Amino acid sequence: MSEGMLRGKVALVTGGSRGIGRAIALAFAEAGADVAICHLGDAERAATLVQAVTARGRHGFAAECDVADPAATRAFAAAAEAALGPCDILVNNAGINLRGPFEGVTEEVYDRVIDVHVKGMFFMAQAVYAGMVARGRGKIINLASQLALKGGPDITPYGTAKGAIIGFTRNLAWEAAPKGIQVNAIAPGPIETDLTRARGPEWKAMIERTILAGRLGRPEEIAATALLLAGPGGDYYVGATLSPNGGDVMH
Repeated sequence: MSEGMLRGKVALVTGGSRGIGRAIALAFAEAGADVAICHLGDAERAATLVQAVTARGRHGFAAECDVADPAATRAFAAAAEAALGPCDILVNNAGINLRGPFEGVTEEVYDRVIDVHVKGMFFMAQAVYAGMVARGRGKIINLASQLALKGGPDITPYGTAKGAIIGFTRNLAWEAAPKGIQVNAIAPGPIETDLTRARGPEWKAMIERTILAGRLGRPEEIAATALLLAGPGGDYYVGATLSPNGGDVMH
């Protein structure tokens, strides 16, 4: 059904070499978009992602980028535009989750989590925003988390950052919508990725016991939400936060 939905579009996905970002990049390529991703220290998987995009008949591009550095995000946006053309869709997906009790959070940990999520997202969006405004169209999709809605233990910097992403999404939407740009967020629930697998089988079993869906989500299910927002079916979503979370949070 999504085939050709994004034909002629150029999409940028931060943190696109693995997990949810990779699933979104592949879904966009299958829908007809050319896709650029950035990664941090994951060149091998980034290369296989570009190969997978190419195998779907689209153009792909990958570059190393620490999104916490605004100069690096501007350089990535410029390199992606030189390779593929102007950005039509930005997915701010790159993230980091450094866990631990609140009283032990250091300034270094706090700064890193906030810089990657909030500062990185803010300036990555700014890097493509002027071009979108000039063309009178664009989609910006920010990855938050259901933990911004419900909270949780030992994740205070992460949950704080994800809450800020929802606030950023709503505020930018006010400025962007009159210019033809839709800004929305996705707040996924627990998803089966490398990061969650590292938490071990006991954590997974606990989630499966408590979540209404009875299982963790799949990256492809979050990609389906991103595809909705990126395509014409998402044109009436403005400043929204969609939360595919298996019933973990109802709002």
